[in-house]
Amino acid sequence: MMRYGVPRGQILWLVLTGMAALFSLLDTPFPRLAPMQNLPTLAILAGIGFSLRRWPMPTSAVACVCLFLLFHTIGGRYIYSFVPYEDWARGLGLPSPAATLGLERNSWDRLVHFAFGALWIHPISCWLARHKGLSTSLAGYIAVESVLAGSALYEIFEWMLTVFMAAPDALAYNGQQGDPWDPQKDMAMAASGAVLAVIFLRARGRFS
Repeated sequence: MMRYGVPRGQILWLVLTGMAALFSLLDTPFPRLAPMQNLPTLAILAGIGFSLRRWPMPTSAVACVCLFLLFHTIGGRYIYSFVPYEDWARGLGLPSPAATLGLERNSWDRLVHFAFGALWIHPISCWLARHKGLSTSLAGYIAVESVLAGSALYEIFEWMLTVFMAAPDALAYNGQQGDPWDPQKDMAMAASGAVLAVIFLRARGRFS
């Protein structure tokens, strides 16, 4: 069933993701910086909602975008560097992620960068194949290049923040955690996610 030209299931994904972004700001441990992370999510969701009326997409593609934004929402609530996944694992009786994976820092940002690559390939390639008539191979290639470009542009954006924000706030927002190679590692995670997603989608024939 359709509502305003967008399937009800897709509207539900968008609304629930928007609610999560808003609720993440309630009693956040970082009330000064968390809104900078998660309020833009609402604008992104609104833009997606309007664009779906003109360029219909499968629900699986919308779900991929929303899943990425949900990962980001969790990170934004704790300004990434302080996501308490160790406490969550302990509460669920699971092994320590840091001990299991040999992590020396809070790595939620690495997960989100990987998710950016893995979860945006399907929507981008879908849009290119459906609405621009590209072949699946070319759509997949351009999707990977788009992820790499988007990842690089975001790291440049973080660098520009350090120019205009107070140094402590910029460091807290960027979540670099003292790693001088943080931007390069983040981009590598996004690239890895994108390549794996293309391989998976080609094997499943799910580019459109």
